Amino acid sequence: MKKNIYLLVIILLFITACQQNEVLKTHGIAYLEKREKLILVNKSNKNDTVNVLGQPSTKGMTNDNLWIYIERTTSTGKLLKLGRSYLKKNNVLVLEFDKYGILTKKEFYNKERMNEVKFAKDVTENEILKENFIYSFLSSIRQKMSTRRK
Repeated sequence: MKKNIYLLVIILLFITACQQNEVLKTHGIAYLEKREKLILVNKSNKNDTVNVLGQPSTKGMTNDNLWIYIERTTSTGKLLKLGRSYLKKNNVLVLEFDKYGILTKKEFYNKERMNEVKFAKDVTENEILKENFIYSFLSSIRQKMSTRRK
């Protein structure tokens, strides 16, 4: 009986101490929050930015002078969360350069500040669906009218 208890205690110790260090999965630029402080508005240029942060994660769709850097870190949950991953960091750095390559605007968003971003609530209507509806409606009326004449 004592051997079973000792064995059970040893097994429990191994199970609870399997993973002491937290496993982090990082996507994008590591330590973005610290690195962005090295880049100064109206002093740094594109070359300085590439030296500190590397190439941007994305650039603006219509504006090549808008650079976006992303850092996303996830970690696996503890035993109570059944090992599901959760978002630990979600940092975004938006840099805007002028036509000479000098940094003119710098905005840093972290996980807490992302909730402050306002999105438009307008909904774009799909004109093609409207035209298809009108066309199908008028076609059905034309068919009904043509069947009544006969």
